[in-house]
Amino acid sequence: MSDGRQAQPLETDRPNPFDPPVELRNRPLLSRLAYPDGHLGWVATGYTVTRAILADPRFSTRRELLHQPVGGERAHERPTPAPPGIFPHMDPPDHTRYRRLLSRHFGSRRVAELTPAIRRYTAQVLDEMADSGSPADLVVSFAMPVPALVICELLGVPAQDRHLIQAATAVMNNLDSTPEQTFGAVLSITETVRGILARLRAESSPPDDGLLAHAVATGDLTDDELTNLGMVLLATGHLPTSSMLSLGTFALLTDPVQRARLAADPELTGPAVEELLRYLSILQFDVRRTALVDVEIDGQVIAAGETVVLALPVANRDPERFPDPDKLDMDRSATGHLAFGHGIHQCLGQQLARAELRIALTALFERFPDLRLAVPAAEVPTRDRMAVYGVDRLPVAWGRSSGR
Repeated sequence: MSDGRQAQPLETDRPNPFDPPVELRNRPLLSRLAYPDGHLGWVATGYTVTRAILADPRFSTRRELLHQPVGGERAHERPTPAPPGIFPHMDPPDHTRYRRLLSRHFGSRRVAELTPAIRRYTAQVLDEMADSGSPADLVVSFAMPVPALVICELLGVPAQDRHLIQAATAVMNNLDSTPEQTFGAVLSITETVRGILARLRAESSPPDDGLLAHAVATGDLTDDELTNLGMVLLATGHLPTSSMLSLGTFALLTDPVQRARLAADPELTGPAVEELLRYLSILQFDVRRTALVDVEIDGQVIAAGETVVLALPVANRDPERFPDPDKLDMDRSATGHLAFGHGIHQCLGQQLARAELRIALTALFERFPDLRLAVPAAEVPTRDRMAVYGVDRLPVAWGRSSGR
């Protein structure tokens, strides 16, 4: 078993915006990690080890058992158990019950039904971006609004509320946010959802589309469960996809070979999305598990109560699983990547996210075939201190003029 004296804090510096931290990649497949609150835990960087822990029911996602590996005041908090509806931080059987109720709203059939709306919202946002002119911040102009509009459509949330959701989500995912800031962000989303539910219950004939309206009609969940569930889905339903849209575009704009191949063969979009998901792996700090009992993994004993950070960006660059892993290669079969996790907690919205990425990236480069960075790549600011990695801004330009 590793000696505690070998434990080091989690490395977060990224010399290359598309690669995981170098020192983190140089760690063993499973090694000791020093947490800011004094906890002595672990970090998993190997693909096989990470996948095994994600699939093992002896590890818990209950938030009161998890230690935070990065951050300021939040890292020293001892969180309370997740209230009803916050299913990502629950274990079976509670987690199973919520997933079962939600699965029909995120399955392949529902995604197919939403595809025309995804195309419509994408075209609408691109029209607005074109009308505003070059240059533009792709994050604000494109990557944020498309997923926000789609998740509003799925849940039945009025589009005019999306700016509140976006602002609150950014605070919640910033690991340097104070407890007061985080609480305020959660409260903002919660109040938005409560208002939607109140309007639905007040209508004599509420709409039959949208997850929230359906849940109100069936009566399967209490108001508290619905409010918290809506908060979780709104908070997690658009930021990862928007981060992938902006960071994926950034990667393609700096790799003219891969971008040209994608432009020449739209059939590559599906494999390209999978490879971008593997290559970028934006869930960087917050995929964690705590052992419920002593568990031996890869010759190491993770003791009951010890938290493991699952470094998905590093696991998805494991050369034992993906040869030449640092190359963005659309000819690669990236099947089996862990960008959406693995096991019973694998991302509920992964099929929706894939559809959004395929449609949005294709439409973006068709609409702006000469899209380019408006600043040097080194000047694009990244979200190194957020649970969901990405870029804060992505200045882009198109056409003859460099700006207006």
